[in-house]
Amino acid sequence: MIIKPIETERLLLRPIVKDDIQDFFELDSNPKVHLFLGNNPVKTIDQSEAIIEDILEQYKTNGLGRLAVIEKATNTFIGWSGLKLEDKVRTEFNYYDLGYRFKEQFWGQGFATEAALASLEFGFKDLKLKEIGAAADSKHVASNTILKKVGLIPAGTFTFKNTLCNWYNLKNPYSQ
Repeated sequence: MIIKPIETERLLLRPIVKDDIQDFFELDSNPKVHLFLGNNPVKTIDQSEAIIEDILEQYKTNGLGRLAVIEKATNTFIGWSGLKLEDKVRTEFNYYDLGYRFKEQFWGQGFATEAALASLEFGFKDLKLKEIGAAADSKHVASNTILKKVGLIPAGTFTFKNTLCNWYNLKNPYSQ
């Protein structure tokens, strides 16, 4: 399956490539980015390479995965967003997960919301997914706010790696 880019007003979401490694390292080596992700930022470029390899494998195995988010005005890699088939966070079931992660200098500008909305539309309209889920550390105000803002519905809590997380899901609003 060929993964097509998604375009929004300000963003281009395109498949991640190996050349994104330096941007991934910049993103994931920032401790503030990982504050609500287990406080375990990457320390080496090899770790970033492994993350990219995992995403490329998801493309092959599942036909979808996280996408690089490029700010169109500057052609700058600002983070990633998109859907992936998740099988590690909720051990009791697999689900299509909406996620996003941005470089700190691009926080608070609406990019995560814009990318998340585009990802949901792609998942429901193009992929015809029945349901999309998402999780956020219960203390991560910004992420919880974004998930509600894009229309995901709070559906309880669960614990992942000793962290209380909020669970969200949304059924396909375009299906009968």
